[in-house]
Amino acid sequence: MVISGLIRHGRGLRFWLGKVALPGGFRLWITLASLAFVVVALVSHGAQLRQLSLSGLACWWLVLGVGISWSSLVVNALAWRVLVGWLGHRPRQISLIPLFLSSNLLKYLPGGIWHLVERMRVLRPHLGAGPALASVLLEPLLMAVAALLWVPFGGWQSGLAMACCLPAMLLIPRWREPLLRRLERAKAKQLDRVDAGLVGVVSAESLGSGRDDYPWSSLAMEMLFVAFRFAGFWCCVMAFSLSTSLSMGEWLAAFALAWTVGLVVPAAPGGLGVFEATLLLRVGSEVPEAPLLAVVLCYRVIATIADGLAAAAVAGDRALLKRQTVH
Repeated sequence: MVISGLIRHGRGLRFWLGKVALPGGFRLWITLASLAFVVVALVSHGAQLRQLSLSGLACWWLVLGVGISWSSLVVNALAWRVLVGWLGHRPRQISLIPLFLSSNLLKYLPGGIWHLVERMRVLRPHLGAGPALASVLLEPLLMAVAALLWVPFGGWQSGLAMACCLPAMLLIPRWREPLLRRLERAKAKQLDRVDAGLVGVVSAESLGSGRDDYPWSSLAMEMLFVAFRFAGFWCCVMAFSLSTSLSMGEWLAAFALAWTVGLVVPAAPGGLGVFEATLLLRVGSEVPEAPLLAVVLCYRVIATIADGLAAAAVAGDRALLKRQTVH
């Protein structure tokens, strides 16, 4: 009944939003508003930010943050491989982890879908359009659910903890399959617009996961990924001595919520601006704002560096293997 009510209200909201036309769509305007909010915060706290300095120990915290953020990407890639296996696909011709790591950097390109395009391009010849699409689209859904399941670790939060547990019910087969099929149809059209014939015609029978159980192992791996991602963020918190401003559970809850919003509303590359604005709004009244701005900016930098290092490592490994093959 709860899920039915959420879906019914969601359809009604989408109906009314559909009658309001904004150039570029609502997600673009949400992103622009988020970026504007962050810019205003930076300008208003510019003098305080310039007074901040990093000690030698703080720099080592940031270096550790880069390493942990890089490790989180490996965990994320492993989680995707577990998901693809749970879906019943074990393509021996494809190295899924290098594919994930190398394509992950493409999320920073305008549009926010080019990492999905690359994964579809590689998977489709081996799995077929429908299974490849399910393998690509179910992963961000699992990531969002996994991140929200960390929010209750920050306490009741006026009922937010309970609300963040409800999306996990969407992974129950009864609700997951109709949602996944709908996502597949919508995303197939979008992918074909940017790369003609990438998906093509997909039969109704090949849509969905084809599973009638709950993806426990995949969800657990995605929760581990978010935990690693938070650990990288926590290093930034430690670097600017903000660890005592909130409990670790409260930091984790705020991070998980902001990270999910940045994932779900990715009009800007990599959720730029949306994550930062959400985190500032969530804890800005409880934490000194200038150091908090420094934390979110440093986290954005180290996460991006980690993404680049992961893709570079895969490219370097491939170049080395190619060179050895030639010789």
